[in-house]
Amino acid sequence: MFVLEWCEFSWAVRNMFAAIGVPYHAIELDSAALQKDNVGGDLRAALGVKAGAPTIPQIFIGGEHVGGATETFDAFNDGTLKERLASVGLSMDASSIQNAYSFLPKWLEPRTRS
Repeated sequence: MFVLEWCEFSWAVRNMFAAIGVPYHAIELDSAALQKDNVGGDLRAALGVKAGAPTIPQIFIGGEHVGGATETFDAFNDGTLKERLASVGLSMDASSIQNAYSFLPKWLEPRTRS
């Protein structure tokens, strides 16, 4: 996953993966190591082109783009995240989670779908 260290949406996805027991690798685009020569900024620009969205986080499983935080939560809620993880030999324990959106910051207004 490509994340920002300070981003609450990035932390929400990390917290969900930790809660369901899914290992992940986070590339922190705003880390001190990636600030040199604007490497993080260049990666973020390239990621925006590849993902088709400038938002962070952006999640990939087995090299396949899942999307940002909301797409990842939607995939959890509709079962496709479990399928994607299984396709790369990973499992998850979702028994204690009813709705992935519960990991979002509490200051957000609830999303409604039309």
